[in-house]
Amino acid sequence: MEAVNIKKMEPAHWEAVKEIYENGIATGHATFETKAPEWEKWDREHLKFARIVALVKDKVAGWAALSAVSGRCVYGGVAEISVYVAEGYRGLGIGKKLLENLIIQSEENGIWTLQAGIFPENTASLKLHEKAGFRIIGKREKIGKMNNVWRDSIILEKRSRIVGVDEKENTIKIPEQM
Repeated sequence: MEAVNIKKMEPAHWEAVKEIYENGIATGHATFETKAPEWEKWDREHLKFARIVALVKDKVAGWAALSAVSGRCVYGGVAEISVYVAEGYRGLGIGKKLLENLIIQSEENGIWTLQAGIFPENTASLKLHEKAGFRIIGKREKIGKMNNVWRDSIILEKRSRIVGVDEKENTIKIPEQM
C-alpha cells in the first residue's frame, strides 16, 4: 500500500470528507444521520483542534474528528470521536492511524475521556476501538429508530492516563509494616 499521511483537515478537504461520510451513512451501520451536513454546520459541531484526514497520494482516504459531548464545563475534557474510512481503503490500517493520531491530539488539548457510540453490527469499528484501548461500558437498547427500526448502540470510552489525572492517583501506596 502507498504511504498514508495524516494531516490537519482543511476546508478544501470538505467535499472528499463529505463523500466519505455519505458513503458511511449509506452502509446503514455508521451513524443515525441520514445525510451529511453542509460544511458550516459540520464546522460548528466539531472541535477545531481535532480534525484530521488520511491522505494516500494526496487523495483523502479517511477522516476523523472530535465533537464536544456537552456544553457544561465539567465535561470540558470529554469528547465524542468519529472515524470514517473511504470504501476501497478499509482494512488497510488507515482507521487505526487516524484513531491513534486523534488520541494523541486529544490529550495534547486536554481531553481526558473519548467516547464512541457504535452500532453492534459495525464489528470492524468495534474491534478498531477496542484495539486502541477503548472499553465497552454498555449497550443502549433501542436508543433510536432508523428507517422505522429500533437500533441498539454500544458505548465505548477511553480514559487518558496522562490528562485529568490527579497527582495522588499516581502515588504508590506502600503497605504498612506488620
